[in-house]
Amino acid sequence: METRLGGGYRRKIKSVDELCSVLGPRPRQRTMVMCHGVFDLVHPGHIRHLVYAKEKADVLVASLTADAHITKANYRPFVPEDLRALNLAALEMVDYVIIDPNPTPIENIARLQPDYFAKGYEYQDGGINPKTEQEIEALSSYGGEILFTPGDIVYSSSHLIETGPPDIAVEKLLALMEAEALDFDHLRRILDRFEGLEVHVVGDTIVDSLTYTTMIGGMTKTPTPSVRFDSRADYVGGAAVVAKHLRAAGAEVTLSTVLGDDALKDFVLEDLATAGVKVMPIIDHARPTTHKNAYVCDDYRLLKVDTLDNRSITDAQMEQIGSNVARAPGRAVVFSDFRHGIFNRRTIPGLTGAIPRGVFRIADSQVASRWGNILEFKGFDLLTPNEREARFALADQDTGVRPLVAKLHEEAQSKTVILKLGDRGVLTCRAGRERDPRTFFVVDSFVERVIDAVGAGDALLAYATLSLLVDPSEVAASVLGSLSAALECEAEGNVPIGPDDVLHKLLGLEKRARFV
Repeated sequence: METRLGGGYRRKIKSVDELCSVLGPRPRQRTMVMCHGVFDLVHPGHIRHLVYAKEKADVLVASLTADAHITKANYRPFVPEDLRALNLAALEMVDYVIIDPNPTPIENIARLQPDYFAKGYEYQDGGINPKTEQEIEALSSYGGEILFTPGDIVYSSSHLIETGPPDIAVEKLLALMEAEALDFDHLRRILDRFEGLEVHVVGDTIVDSLTYTTMIGGMTKTPTPSVRFDSRADYVGGAAVVAKHLRAAGAEVTLSTVLGDDALKDFVLEDLATAGVKVMPIIDHARPTTHKNAYVCDDYRLLKVDTLDNRSITDAQMEQIGSNVARAPGRAVVFSDFRHGIFNRRTIPGLTGAIPRGVFRIADSQVASRWGNILEFKGFDLLTPNEREARFALADQDTGVRPLVAKLHEEAQSKTVILKLGDRGVLTCRAGRERDPRTFFVVDSFVERVIDAVGAGDALLAYATLSLLVDPSEVAASVLGSLSAALECEAEGNVPIGPDDVLHKLLGLEKRARFV
């Protein structure tokens, strides 16, 4: 049995056309009052406002601003529009709820023609602002009136959210899945279809090491900590671990990469062979295998030492990788960009041009200490940058993340963009579909306890890619990708995430949704 969020309250949520039909034209037998706002978190101020409005008329219509038009603060709204509508519908004093697809309520005032339009008292405190003047003009055009709620306390949803945001990740997920006609069984069926999918990964291999130490003391003449070496753990990372995640999920994976002629090369090839990844390596005698070694003392990372050569690959090496891309079997090609030589402005056009027609194209930019431009991967099916990379690509430090990802989606000419927001989860932007205004949506992070966040983007990329190969739902891809990313954050080191792990995490979410 699937949990349905909102139950019978959903009957109160109407489109404007439906509500016009229900209420009928003026003059009406029953008076109608309309309230409009974001209602991100319904707080005591909202309740007072709605109760006051309901006392003035027979029917109360609560109108809320759609997600697409909320630009206040960087990560707002905190609660998506479907769930905000349910919150209002659950209130006894509210008779109907509409989600306004317009940037202002003016058009719906003209269509619904409420007898009264209620505003908070703060909208007249210190004078009427121009937007309220426009609302008054729209009301006056047919004989409607504006009301201002009395009071002297202003509650701020923004302040409440920033001070201590409530944990409503499961509720937000349920609202999103219901809007997309998805259930937990559907997500499980998607995971079951990963087996045998052919994927070709191209990118820089990195060996990530954790060198564990114990503090001995400090030098007396310089501020240098002295530590004792205890042990070192090596992990295959970069594009190679993306390949391992895909293989662990059930895919048949080929990796094209560049390695140095050193001991780490042997470690990488042996590790990938054990994982079942087919490797087509280019051995470059002039560069080392990229190595990033973090020194850890207790729970603190003291220092990271990188051994690498970031020079671009040669023309001959680029042609060899391009030949691999053109000939290797695969329903998808993943460009995993760490800017350590394979991808740059010179090589990307040729490597992109080598991808066979009809193959699903994915690009991921995970540039920690260097700059990569995700916009160089034009026309891809899926891009998965983080916020920093998106802002760099667009030269935009100030825009909120929703208009930011919309702009990136448009300029990249990508079918889907999954913007990684760290502990805030992901924001997905997709191509608009007929009669579906939900072109972007948020999936919150499912991390229960962060142990090591390194590699979360790799896991997300792998599971989102495979999900989209077998099912067109961007919501399903974002959810499964986020679950795998959470599992990666909860483990030490960058270790591949298997489908059984994701299924277990998914079951935990389902139990929370059903209050089990």
